[in-house]
Amino acid sequence: MKFKIFSTILLAGSISLYSCQKNTLELQPYTSFSDQSAFSSADRCLLALNGVYDAAQSGFYAGGAVRGYPFGAANLEQGDMRGEDMLNQAAFYQITYEATYNNASANCSYMFQTIYSMVNKANLVIDGVKDAGTKGILTSPVALQYEAECRFLRAFAHHDLVLNFSRPYADGSGNKMGIIYRDFAINSDATSAAARAIKRSTITVANNYTQILADLDFAEANLPATQSGTGLSTYRATKASAIALKMRVKMHMGDWAGVITEGAKIVTGTAPNFTSPIGGWKLTATPDGPFANNTSTESLFSIKNDATDNAGVNGAPANMFGDPALGARGLVRVSPIIWSDPDWKCSDLRRTTLYRTAGSSVNAVYTTKYRDYATSSDAAPQIRYAEVLLMLAEANARTSATVSATSVDLLNAVRNRAVTTPADQYSVASFLNKNALIAAILKERRIEFLAEGKRWGDISRLALDPDFAPITGGGIPAKVGTGGAVASMFNCAGGVTINKTVNSIPYTDYRFIWPIAIEEWQQNPNYDQNPNY
Repeated sequence: MKFKIFSTILLAGSISLYSCQKNTLELQPYTSFSDQSAFSSADRCLLALNGVYDAAQSGFYAGGAVRGYPFGAANLEQGDMRGEDMLNQAAFYQITYEATYNNASANCSYMFQTIYSMVNKANLVIDGVKDAGTKGILTSPVALQYEAECRFLRAFAHHDLVLNFSRPYADGSGNKMGIIYRDFAINSDATSAAARAIKRSTITVANNYTQILADLDFAEANLPATQSGTGLSTYRATKASAIALKMRVKMHMGDWAGVITEGAKIVTGTAPNFTSPIGGWKLTATPDGPFANNTSTESLFSIKNDATDNAGVNGAPANMFGDPALGARGLVRVSPIIWSDPDWKCSDLRRTTLYRTAGSSVNAVYTTKYRDYATSSDAAPQIRYAEVLLMLAEANARTSATVSATSVDLLNAVRNRAVTTPADQYSVASFLNKNALIAAILKERRIEFLAEGKRWGDISRLALDPDFAPITGGGIPAKVGTGGAVASMFNCAGGVTINKTVNSIPYTDYRFIWPIAIEEWQQNPNYDQNPNY
């Protein structure tokens, strides 16, 4: 099933996009539906909904190219390139990796613009399916479900925006300037004017989180436990994916009790066989299961690609992350910073089933999580059940006075399918105190979600953590220089010297957050630019 729509009413996104494409909205080529007819039948309503998912998969880029912005692959690569555990090899992501971006830099500007474009499509569809429900074109439950899917995607998108373009919630309990939350469609001069009137300076990060959670509460209440159709429970939002995203959002808020409350809805059973009573989600037996099968029992939500519908070579995770010897480009590789971390055991099965080394003495490491180098059909994973378990493990550890046995069980459920040597496995006695356990969970996140774009989220939320900030005082850790990894840096047992020529960036530096895209700022002065950009 393809998530495509050819509808001119679904083009505008941010203010700058509406301004640039205003005339386009007045056209109606033969492949398009007008805004009056796009929701005139149940089939067309579904087509419109699929268009929102398609906008999440791939968006526009310089010169009219199609790339994996915002969520088809770009957020995986960008999330890794903002951190230290993946290595930038060439110029493609160098600006992101070395934090030399400005308000016109393509990688952050197109993330900003295509996210808002997707949000506007979601808002247009919300209006359309509500109207279709009122007119009896859709039944009330279906209209509510479609709205819920759009609101899930809207929440997902705004959370990505606030993570990248605003200070974390932990800074002043969300009192720093947030991003503008688009909860109505921009499709006319009047709605464009209404959007321009919103002043970013009046919006806080806490405001954003309140709106995100409201969307997710609605989504949870109105989404089905499963979607009808092969693979659609992974590629379209479900009740469990909404709950899991709420867990992630509350984790970023430091609302550990909230994480536990949400987690209880989708984690039951005893170690190591935890399962979700909603949707039947569970870990795969082996660590490569979610990547050998894009719609595995572990894949709660992924962005779909297939051989005939993908973002192309420059937007495909297999080509960005993969080994050139297999036909990929190898632009994003595994850094020796994590590869040579002695906490990542040499016998860990992930090292051999999910990564591929090059050179007689290892001088490069590539992930094989994404494997279709020819037709780019690998899905872009966004939420896995492993993340659910590790979020719940951290929440239990944070709220416990001592070492939480429940947290150890949840951690082991993820880790022990890869760490099979009994001497290397954890027990409660492995940890001197709760902080040692939390540190192990955070390290497990770095290993388990390597090459899945999760690193930036943890750097951001932990920046001001008194015990677990990635660097003293918070900030972006130092990195190996672009293309600078050599064989002497790679040893799974550690004990090597790793030359980090990309300096760390302190939390107080303006570069900790991205600039607002110049296209938006020029069109809409009320969308205040981040300081020093």
